[in-house]
Amino acid sequence: MFLSLHSQQRKMSENNEKDTVGADNNKLFADKQAERMKKLRDLHRLRNEARTHNHHEVVAEDARNKLPSNWESRKRRAEWMLNDQNEREQALQDGKDYDRLKLLNVSAVEAERFDKMKKKKNPDEGFSDYEAASVRQYNRLIKTMAPKDMERYEDQRQKYGDAFYAGPNTIVHGLHQDRPEAIDGLVKSVEDQISKRSKYSRRRTHNDDADIDYINERNAKFNKKMDRYYGEHTAEIKQNLERGTAV
Repeated sequence: MFLSLHSQQRKMSENNEKDTVGADNNKLFADKQAERMKKLRDLHRLRNEARTHNHHEVVAEDARNKLPSNWESRKRRAEWMLNDQNEREQALQDGKDYDRLKLLNVSAVEAERFDKMKKKKNPDEGFSDYEAASVRQYNRLIKTMAPKDMERYEDQRQKYGDAFYAGPNTIVHGLHQDRPEAIDGLVKSVEDQISKRSKYSRRRTHNDDADIDYINERNAKFNKKMDRYYGEHTAEIKQNLERGTAV
């Protein structure tokens, strides 16, 4: 009897321990599940935020691509002009000379740099004489014909000495042999000059051999414009009318 009671108590104790362990395991499982759900919700939130951010970036990039190529420079210039106008108005209200105040804030280094940029931007000071015009043209042309092989250039300069820079009394014939690349470069430079010179005048020359299908200058311009857009479609009709074989 005593053994039976003792075994029953031991079984009850083991069952209680099992229930306690099971409850602890259930609580631990519930905590882990809650933590996983929290991480999952955080991931969903981050994904939605990234999707929204990417959408905004795509829209902004598309808007930037549709802007003109010089939009940033135009924007900076507009902001500078607006600030300059506001400062000028403020100086006018204070009774001060804005141009003088502006120059006081410019250092000597910046002033020299601005002066060099201005001269570089427009170095042509106008026609003085033909010699100065030739010098300007020469300096402009040699910028496009710079030597590519500087080592060979220096070797020739050391070899020929003063004859390397030919003057009016220098005989340069037979000193050196021109390379084919240099000759091709000179030919290309001359062709570029001819092509550029041909664009100086926009005057249209009259062709005496061309067909006269107009009654005045205004009608000639109109016919040229019509022929530019519809000439290939009406060429056969025009030929039939001229031959008298039009249906």
